[in-house]
Amino acid sequence: MNREDLVLSTGARHGRGAAASARSGARRTRVTVITPPGRFSLPRWSELWEAREVAYRFAQRDVLLRYRQTAVGVAWVVLQPLASAGIFAIVFGQVADLSSDGVPYFVFSYMGMLAWNLFNNVLGRSAPSLVSNQSLVSKVFFPRMIVPLSSAASVLLDFFVALVLGVVLLVVYGINPGWPVLLVPVWVVLVVLFSAGLGLAASALQVKYRDVGYILPWLTQILLYASPVAYAVSEVPDNLRGLFNANPLTWMLGMFRWSLLGLDQPPLWQIGGFAIAAVVVFYVGALFFQSWERNFADVI
Repeated sequence: MNREDLVLSTGARHGRGAAASARSGARRTRVTVITPPGRFSLPRWSELWEAREVAYRFAQRDVLLRYRQTAVGVAWVVLQPLASAGIFAIVFGQVADLSSDGVPYFVFSYMGMLAWNLFNNVLGRSAPSLVSNQSLVSKVFFPRMIVPLSSAASVLLDFFVALVLGVVLLVVYGINPGWPVLLVPVWVVLVVLFSAGLGLAASALQVKYRDVGYILPWLTQILLYASPVAYAVSEVPDNLRGLFNANPLTWMLGMFRWSLLGLDQPPLWQIGGFAIAAVVVFYVGALFFQSWERNFADVI
């Protein structure tokens, strides 16, 4: 075999090896096809799970940014419900002399604010989340639903810190809620589902209509006084009692006060109704978010 034949033979072997290597690499390469979501399709839960590290980073950043360069730090988590409970106890408990169903008014209003803040903060922080992260939403691909949902993690951290103080207040005032306290995690999950569903819809709307950022705080402020957060349902006039009992937030507050203060159990239709409402609202919010997601990058 002359030198020219040797070179050709070696080149052929190298060519076959490169082709085989290319075919092997092609078999190992994972191809991801990005398609726009359908108008009435649910999110791909597997994608959300695979991007859980991104959600964790979003939640971690929210916590760090909120308390960075603050003199009091995480103490704001307990100072806010304490201050609100103190004001409600003075205005409604002493000035208006309303009933708190036999529980010290301060603890009664504190537990109401605890449940209310869980609902209000998940909704209030998830609504502007897409607009606040518009550079990421318009340039980087990841499941967009992670952005509003990750805000719930930081809210849960705040809730459990404030709940520890609530347990201390129960010990100080000698209140034993009994076995219903075991249901608190169930109520927390239902409230997060309910408020996250509303937050998903609000965040999608706020991408196109920035008015949502002005309307939502106003609506939640009205709901705060239109719901029995700082007063008992028993103090509501009979002609308005039906209207209050139709409010899902009334059901939520009744469940929390039953579990944390040992008050009367809410009617079963309210407990079941809130569970159904939480699932339905989250489902509808996810569908609404998916139907609007395809236009986020164009209008944000």
